[in-house]
Amino acid sequence: MSRWERLKQLDSVSLQKLDELYSGEQLPMAVREYLAQWIEDQDWEHASRDTSRAVVLFQVLLENLDNQYSRFMQERAFLMQRNFRRFKQDFQVQSHLFLSFLAPTMCLKLIINHAMEYSLRGIEEQQDEFDFKYQTHKMDGETSLPLCHAIIIYKGSMIFLSFSTYMSSLLESFDSLLCMVLEELEEWKSRQQISCIGAPDDTNLEPLEKWFTQLGEGGFQLRKFLEKLEELQGKLSYEQDPIKVQKPILQEQLDLILTSLLKSAFIVETQPSMPQGRGPLVLRTNVQFSVKTRFLFKVPELNHAMKVTVSIDKYRRFNVLGTLSKVLNMSESMNGGMVADFRHLTLKEQKVGGGGKGTSDMSLSVTEELHVIHLETQFDLHGLSVSLETSTLPVVVISNSSQQQSAWASVLWFNMLRADSKNLLFFASSPTASWSQFGEMLSWQFLSCGKRGLNSDQLDTIAQKLFGKQKSYDNCKISWTKFSKENIRDTNFTLWVWMDGILNLVKLYLADLWHDGSIMGFITKAKEKSLLKGKQCGTFLLRFSESIKDGGITFSWVEYSNDGKHNVRTVQPFISADLKQIPFPEILRNFQIMEAENAPVYPLQFLYPNIPKAQAIGKYYNEKTGGERVSVCLSVCCSLSLSECISVWTFMASELLSCALTVH
Repeated sequence: MSRWERLKQLDSVSLQKLDELYSGEQLPMAVREYLAQWIEDQDWEHASRDTSRAVVLFQVLLENLDNQYSRFMQERAFLMQRNFRRFKQDFQVQSHLFLSFLAPTMCLKLIINHAMEYSLRGIEEQQDEFDFKYQTHKMDGETSLPLCHAIIIYKGSMIFLSFSTYMSSLLESFDSLLCMVLEELEEWKSRQQISCIGAPDDTNLEPLEKWFTQLGEGGFQLRKFLEKLEELQGKLSYEQDPIKVQKPILQEQLDLILTSLLKSAFIVETQPSMPQGRGPLVLRTNVQFSVKTRFLFKVPELNHAMKVTVSIDKYRRFNVLGTLSKVLNMSESMNGGMVADFRHLTLKEQKVGGGGKGTSDMSLSVTEELHVIHLETQFDLHGLSVSLETSTLPVVVISNSSQQQSAWASVLWFNMLRADSKNLLFFASSPTASWSQFGEMLSWQFLSCGKRGLNSDQLDTIAQKLFGKQKSYDNCKISWTKFSKENIRDTNFTLWVWMDGILNLVKLYLADLWHDGSIMGFITKAKEKSLLKGKQCGTFLLRFSESIKDGGITFSWVEYSNDGKHNVRTVQPFISADLKQIPFPEILRNFQIMEAENAPVYPLQFLYPNIPKAQAIGKYYNEKTGGERVSVCLSVCCSLSLSECISVWTFMASELLSCALTVH
């Protein structure tokens, strides 16, 4: 028994709902009834993802309707015969409803191809019949001509009215599908914007390129459809010919939709960046940078035909030098897309009278000034000509490397807030960021540098540092000034300078330990003592220093006195200069202290919570020394209070290397 037969055995209330479900025109209940077994045997889910399969099923559906129509003829079931003939006609006229329901963003070209084949054939047949009858009645004589003339013109109008309705339906589908694709494009642009600051979002363009290409091809098929209609009009035209009136209207509607598609299809695929830069969107004068643009509508006829030119804001103080024009071509793309890859561009600051430098109209610092690079091209195909323009996200232009840290802060802030790329005065009155936005952005930075973001505990520690201890930080806001201009309390550096120093330390020296979670990183001293209290002797954890401007990492461990009292000890932070000489895993491996009796002690035994040190970080040990061990000797003054952290690590690289070496 088919599922449909079982459905018909439901109670009256359920049958009422079933009737409501099939009350629309997409799938009449009679079709569901007579083609039940075939409908239930098909893999509609697969068809929704495979446009070619969807079209095949549509053709088979039409064949099944024909077969059922033939059976009704044999059975002399006049009413059902009439209904199924109408069902097939409705399906053909509204094929877009069937196919777009299955694959709404991918099958317009196939829909239009089918529509053209069906409609043009039908219209040509009706037009030929109309022409024949019209010419015949003209030869009948004056007596019958006026009435026959009116009747035939009426029939001709009905022919075109059917076509016009059909064409309007296709245009409506075209516009709806384009709106869906444009929504996807806006989401892609948003993902691209935050990916520039480290977000791990998917910026693959292949689906969008496929959809734009299929829509574009379908749109130009519709233009050919209208051209063919104009040819049909040439066979016979009369004073009240609806084609003369309606065709220009349909043409205008179609060209408006196509123009919107073409303008949206021209995008910046890769935002401006320097080869050795900190990240994208920070450019330095007299240093080469690159930018790549793509036209998402792949048109083989226009390969090497569309020239793209690049420029910068006319009212700004920089000139773009290098190869300023390239053609869109399919050879520079892995998937054959139409791209123009500008790889050797340079910005040069303009000179003004007296040899001085140009000035900006805005009272902002150099690293708060935003600039936009423009790319332009011209599309010409089959009589449609459209000027295309796209722009990069705002870039910050610096003149020396010392400005790079501040420039990157501006890029982070602007794109974290997903600001309007046209708002070049953004930093004249920058909005605040919510803690969720800010914390997410910070997490992306660590993800980029060490392949691991910040967890909730680490984020809470940073939030507590910024806002004080609170039950929730959801309503907390942070300003641009607090992020990049105001010093952290009791320090002489800003939040961003401190954070950036840690990020550099992670990227250069601590990436592996950060990635595998060995570094706890952000933790208050009070929390540190709380975590280590009660752990077995020699348990240690790794955290970032709060007092080192350019980034420092330290470790603390717990030990117990004879009477069982615990003591948490901490070494002075290691900075970049230290880690450049000896890798941090080697320091942890060989760290020892010299007690009063000059007996060496290796206090680091278990990485928090209870992982043996060799198991936790042994994979990072340097075995090229053949067992050579760097022993760092530290003297601990007995007069120190057990509750105090000891600051006993005050060496330079030369001092570190001069410490005792034990060779096995």
